Amino acid sequence: MAKLSFEFPDGNVKDFDEGVTTEDIAKSISISLAKKAVAGKIDDKMVDIDLPLNSGGKIEIVTKDSDDGLKVLRQTASQLLKAALADQFTNIQFGESTSDEDGFFVDTDKRETQVSADELPQLEERMHKMVKNNVQIERKVLSKEDALKQVDGDPYQAKLVNKLAMNDQVVFYQIGDYLGLGEGVVLPSAKQVKEFKLLSVAGAYWEGKSSNPMLQRIFATAFYKKADLEADVKQRQEAKERDHRVIGNKLDLFFVDPKVGAGLAYWMPNGATVRRVVERYIVDKELANGYEHVITPVLMNLNAYKTSGHWAHYRDDMFPPMDMGDGEELELRPMNCPSHIQIYKHHIRSYRELPIRIAELGMMHRYEKSGALSGLQRVREMTLNDGHTFLAIDQIQDEFKKILHLMTEVYKDFDISNYHFRLSYRDPKNTEKYFDDDEMWNKSQSMLKGAMDDLGLEYVEAEGEAAFYGPKLDVQTYTAMGNEETLSTIQLDFMLPERFDLHYVGEDGKEHRPVMMHRGLVSTMERFIAYLIEVYKGAFPTWLAPHQVKIIPVSMNKHGDYAKQINEKLVKMGIRSSVDDRNEKMGYLIRDAQTNKIPYTLVVGDNEMNSNSVSVRKYSEKDSKDESFDEFTKEIQNDIDNYSRGNK
Repeated sequence: MAKLSFEFPDGNVKDFDEGVTTEDIAKSISISLAKKAVAGKIDDKMVDIDLPLNSGGKIEIVTKDSDDGLKVLRQTASQLLKAALADQFTNIQFGESTSDEDGFFVDTDKRETQVSADELPQLEERMHKMVKNNVQIERKVLSKEDALKQVDGDPYQAKLVNKLAMNDQVVFYQIGDYLGLGEGVVLPSAKQVKEFKLLSVAGAYWEGKSSNPMLQRIFATAFYKKADLEADVKQRQEAKERDHRVIGNKLDLFFVDPKVGAGLAYWMPNGATVRRVVERYIVDKELANGYEHVITPVLMNLNAYKTSGHWAHYRDDMFPPMDMGDGEELELRPMNCPSHIQIYKHHIRSYRELPIRIAELGMMHRYEKSGALSGLQRVREMTLNDGHTFLAIDQIQDEFKKILHLMTEVYKDFDISNYHFRLSYRDPKNTEKYFDDDEMWNKSQSMLKGAMDDLGLEYVEAEGEAAFYGPKLDVQTYTAMGNEETLSTIQLDFMLPERFDLHYVGEDGKEHRPVMMHRGLVSTMERFIAYLIEVYKGAFPTWLAPHQVKIIPVSMNKHGDYAKQINEKLVKMGIRSSVDDRNEKMGYLIRDAQTNKIPYTLVVGDNEMNSNSVSVRKYSEKDSKDESFDEFTKEIQNDIDNYSRGNK
């Protein structure tokens, strides 16, 4: 029998008979390893644990405690779910099924009505029965022709067969009477798929394209240990309570309606108020730090993006150009940098002006696929808190420190503390994505690293995360679901000043090339406010709250005039206050103010009217306290002036 040679991660090489399985190899090493093994990886390609191998290579034993091992479990669970669906519904069709770090999903389509959330418990019961009976999962390889016959009548599966076929062969898995298309390595039986949960259903376009049919996506997750599943479900419940889409709907902050444009946010008065406060804060902060604010068009000649390199490197994320019929092509801008370059170029610049800091709340557009859109976090139209500094090389380190100091000041005012720094470098092997200039990259990357080291700040380094034109410092934070995302960024750029032929007149009277520093303090308004909604669970601190005070008269007839009088005074102070004059019981009105997370509820009756006072109840507190109206105005003004620190 022919021998196969396998190289292990530690460099050791062993020979095995042809037809050996990953399970056999694991057993040859140790029984404990074999118990943990769930799959193999040969030359970085995943293989079923019981698949007979006919070629050697670099081998890795995939175990339960690895990310790949968890993915195998979830792929197995998705196959069991499809088998349960096929058993429960005779006319079901299947789209894609995918597993990742967040769980797994299966896309389905039914002719009459889609699978509902109410039917998930029945499906779970069928899956648990398969696990209890330790149903075997048999791998079968069909020719492409036979595979297409097997899925005849299901257009989605037919397309997947054509996509997944390799060497005219397609992998299927037999689970009882169900023979389903395989979309990843699975376990040989159902016994290890004990801890799973079918979570929810939602519509999803086939292949993520809005022009395709809407399928029903079943979301689920699975773990090897019960404790891990319970912790995940608990975390998901917490995330659901913080989900900015849910809170945004409850508090009437914003909405997105696919009927009038997916990925396009409509800001209701409440949400527009929060956004306006954030924007005014940012603009005032930037003006105080030497930035000059500008307003530039959302449309630009396509040639500008060809010069900048965005068209070559970023075209898939840009909307198609608009042909004006006279040879001019206009483009909805995906970035603001070329616009700010035009501001710089409009005048002859002197070294005495440097650094020149230009900022804008600049609207941009991104060609995002429908399947990638999510509330305010992933949209097609966004407004970026953008800034660009044009400076001399010897000013880079000082300017970098000033921007970083400004960022940390902003985080403090918004009570943001859970973040870390990431230095994002190019991947030198990826010459398609990154501007090809080794000297520029080496110089700029070493400058950013040197500045961080001088500041004594901890950071991680990430290759392949840079912008196509230069390295950057990213400030990373976490969403309610625990996903990492970039909150702020500082990017060093030697390329665009070269491409746009930027100059300043130096002290020697000669032309010199400036360096460009890109920075965003709080990302886009959409993403930042989504982040704030989730951080605060919709209970905004007083300075950000859309409604800061709700005044409730015990009797509108008796105390309404006094309520309106103090409301008028508060409004003149710039406080967002209103009187609740609805003909409802006072208890209901107080609960409603709490439900809408209003920071201060003032109740006024005979005692308050006679003593020029108010009964104050803060959000989430059960007890009220009596204060003179003057005392209350001082309290709330101090709360606002200090950015409500400690009142989150």
